[in-house]
Amino acid sequence: MNDSHSADPVNAAEHRLPTLYLPHGGGPCFFMDPMPGLPPDLWDGMATFLRGVDAALGRRPKAVLVISAHWEAARPTVGSTARPTLIYDYSGFPEHTYRLKYPAAGSPALAARVRVLLAEGGLASDEDAQRGLDHGVFVPFLLVYPEADVPVVQLSLLHDVNAGAHVAIGKALAPLRDEGILIVGSGMSFHNLRTFLRRDTNAEAAAENFDQWLNEAVTKSNPAIRNRKLSAWHEAPGATACHPHPEHLLPLMVAAGAAGDDRGHRVYHERLLGKAISGFRFG
Repeated sequence: MNDSHSADPVNAAEHRLPTLYLPHGGGPCFFMDPMPGLPPDLWDGMATFLRGVDAALGRRPKAVLVISAHWEAARPTVGSTARPTLIYDYSGFPEHTYRLKYPAAGSPALAARVRVLLAEGGLASDEDAQRGLDHGVFVPFLLVYPEADVPVVQLSLLHDVNAGAHVAIGKALAPLRDEGILIVGSGMSFHNLRTFLRRDTNAEAAAENFDQWLNEAVTKSNPAIRNRKLSAWHEAPGATACHPHPEHLLPLMVAAGAAGDDRGHRVYHERLLGKAISGFRFG
């Protein structure tokens, strides 16, 4: 995976891939009708955005490294299987959603490279040669790369949900961008399941305030200020009302850390049941 590690830095910068923070919806939402009482087009806008990610990038990566909200470990842990299975880690959905297939290859070589970079950054890591891809990976990527023709490797979050630690993980992984690897954080910028599925004016106001703050933080021109603000996300207006637990926000921290000096910008934005949701790209 590191053939390009010693490439000319100017040439590498020209071909550097961005990093992304993508929304992955709720469960297998794109492959079923919304629950009774919800708008029939609830997930259509998000699905359209995800289907457009490939074209927006302009070129195919050699592989994708995905940090999903649905895997936490004591240390950063990378999936190293060559043929990842799927983990249907959702419940109460139609039977056919447990038969979804996404036969993307894994990449033991990329997994090994991830561990080398983490070690060079002073971060101890682990690998898991059995774990498959959870729905925070295969559900959105069924839309991003529906032919499953790009290898996918998953990296865990930390049980210690310290945002700054996740920014540091991203910083260590930044060289992958010059090696043809797309780094993707998969989560949701609003994730409070108690209030999401109903109209709630307080939740909507909190989501609006937090979304505005988040966009301002991500788009800061100074990456040090950006990362400092993101590391203190819990101090933002509406933060804990939008994220009682931060696992769906932390993938953004990894994407921001890996962005280096590249400025972030919002590439997706809509209101679902009144709650503002955003996605971001760096570079």
